Amino acid sequence: MRVTGTGHASMRIDTAAGSILCDPWVNPAYFASWFPFPDNSRLDWEALGDVDYLYVSHLHRDHFDAAHLKRYVSKKATVLLPEFPTSEMEDEFRELGFTKFLKTRNEEVVELDGGLKIMIQALTSPTDGPIGDSSLWVEYDGVRLLNQNDARPTDLSTFAELGHVHAHLLQFSGAIWYPMVYELPSAAKTAFGKQKRDRQFDRTWRYIDDLKADHVFPIAGPPCFLDDELWQFNDIFGDEGNIFPDQSVFLSEYAKVGGTNGIVLLPGSVTEVTTTGATTTHPVPVEEFFANKVAHLEEMRERKRPIIEAEKASWRHPEVDVLKELKRRVEPLLDESIYLAKGVGGPVRFDLVGYDGESIESIVVDFPGKQVRPYADEKVRYRFRTERALVEHLLHIGEVDWVNSLFLSCRFSAARIGQYNEFVYAFFKCLSTERLQYAEGWYDEHERAVDAEDITLGDWVVQRRCPHLKADLSRFGIVDGDQLTCQLHGWRFDLPSGRCLTSVGHKVRAHRVGEDVAVAQAAPPAS
Repeated sequence: MRVTGTGHASMRIDTAAGSILCDPWVNPAYFASWFPFPDNSRLDWEALGDVDYLYVSHLHRDHFDAAHLKRYVSKKATVLLPEFPTSEMEDEFRELGFTKFLKTRNEEVVELDGGLKIMIQALTSPTDGPIGDSSLWVEYDGVRLLNQNDARPTDLSTFAELGHVHAHLLQFSGAIWYPMVYELPSAAKTAFGKQKRDRQFDRTWRYIDDLKADHVFPIAGPPCFLDDELWQFNDIFGDEGNIFPDQSVFLSEYAKVGGTNGIVLLPGSVTEVTTTGATTTHPVPVEEFFANKVAHLEEMRERKRPIIEAEKASWRHPEVDVLKELKRRVEPLLDESIYLAKGVGGPVRFDLVGYDGESIESIVVDFPGKQVRPYADEKVRYRFRTERALVEHLLHIGEVDWVNSLFLSCRFSAARIGQYNEFVYAFFKCLSTERLQYAEGWYDEHERAVDAEDITLGDWVVQRRCPHLKADLSRFGIVDGDQLTCQLHGWRFDLPSGRCLTSVGHKVRAHRVGEDVAVAQAAPPAS
């Protein structure tokens, strides 16, 4: 099995039975904040994109690079789809021109042509990526590889049970905005950053120890920051609180815990993996490359500067009435939200800095009050400060995921009273009815695992959440005779039997009003 490094979390896997390109990312992401490092834009992407299979682990834009996928990856490739709870990934691929899909089932091994085997583990909590993350296991001729990339499963036993793994590729560096954007004293920011950096490495060591693969490849980070406004986030200043250590730092830290089997992939590096060893060739010596990291970054900064400036010029949309548009888009979602709104528990304030760099419009997303309104000088637990132009752009393009855009850009500052609240970020990554309904249903299912809630629709008592994607049937359910239709996606169910009429599985729990539940459950299904 041949593994070619193509930058960040991307690689090309070649076997005699076929090739797989994983997570190709080249163009800047998150408001031109993140770039791949080392730079991979000069690789021969025409050749690299001519593959049999394409795998993208999740929809974060440092993994799903739409412009690159459209231009460089063969549309003859079969897309290996994780079993995610929504169709967003497939929909995005189809928009780019891809037509061949293998829809995998979670944790089920699939044998492709020529004896190539793959298995995808999908993680589907609202906190996993942009509604979903995944890992890819590959086996050919006795050689096994796990591309874990960003995914954080509870353990790796599912992969270990398939046989000894020879190549384990996983994330080790930061991919978040904490603590850099928080309005804290520098000493506190450094202390929190050091804690996070240490936790990142500890988590990586645990995964490595769990799998005990022959060879370990640090991938999926770090990005580099080439905009002058973000340059300080690069780990080149000797800051022990920087959460973006690079691959050379990984090797050094790994050696401290006894690790001797680490292999770095530069863009263009090639590793031949067998059951007995691995041989790697690099385009330049790894040690020499990272010894000159600052020079490489400075050269990239000058070369990419026009790209950054062109992106910045596209963000302003003065015609957008931010308050009006936020009310139009967000208030209906607040009305639908139960678990997320309760979880946030208070108003969230956005301070929008005008084009002049001084004027500020403060807007509150009031979760208890279910409204978006001007700030009224009340106390808030969560506050964000960013350029008005960024929010204008998000509203202009109809962005449904502010985490996978604004927050990962690090182009904001934040303050909070109390601990981290996952519900704040879960809500702002779910700015569509489909995403919000899924997240609400997920929390409903996990928070109310013992006594699931029922509702009454006409003459029937049914479970509140649609078995398909957990939509709230009190809002989207319509009963006509003995049939239930969930209007969010048009799925239909036969209520006497509970059988789904739209797809295999997804049985609904239901009984007639006044009917003894035990009797209803014991009765044979309707023919």
